[in-house]
Amino acid sequence: MTLSIELSQNPTPEDREAILAPLRAYNVAQAGDGNAQPLALLVRDDQGEILGGLYGRFFYQWLFIELLSVPEQGRGQGIGSRLMQMAEDLAREKECVGIWLDTFDFQAPEFYRKFGYSELGQIADYPPGHKRFFFQKRLINNAELSL
Repeated sequence: MTLSIELSQNPTPEDREAILAPLRAYNVAQAGDGNAQPLALLVRDDQGEILGGLYGRFFYQWLFIELLSVPEQGRGQGIGSRLMQMAEDLAREKECVGIWLDTFDFQAPEFYRKFGYSELGQIADYPPGHKRFFFQKRLINNAELSL
C-alpha cells in the first residue's frame, strides 16, 4: 500500500471524523471506553436567555471544563464560584479523579488557583504577548485509585 499526504484548505466535518474514528478506536483498545458525557450549567436572565455558564465533559473519570463565562452584569456576585462549585460537586458524584481546564493570562488564572487548582503548565506567546495556562484539581488521590 502506498500512502500519500494531501493538504486540505477547507477540511469538512467528514474529514475530521475520518481522522478521529481510528484514533478513538485505538484509545478504546488501550484505555477502554471513556464514557464521554457533556455537562452544561446555564446562566439565564429573567427572559430565559442564556448569558453565560459552564460547559464541559466527563471523560475517563475526569471533568474537562471547556468553557466558563460569567455575564458582565453577574461578575462579583459569586456566580463564577457557584458554577465551579456545582461542577466540582457533580464531578465528585461521578467519582471523578479530578478536573482540568485551560485559561489565558487575561482571563482568570488567579480565580482557579483560589479554588485549589494547580498549574500543570503554560504556553508562552499564545496568543502572542500572552500565556495560556493549564490547571488541574485532583479529587481522588493516587492511593484511593489503587484501592
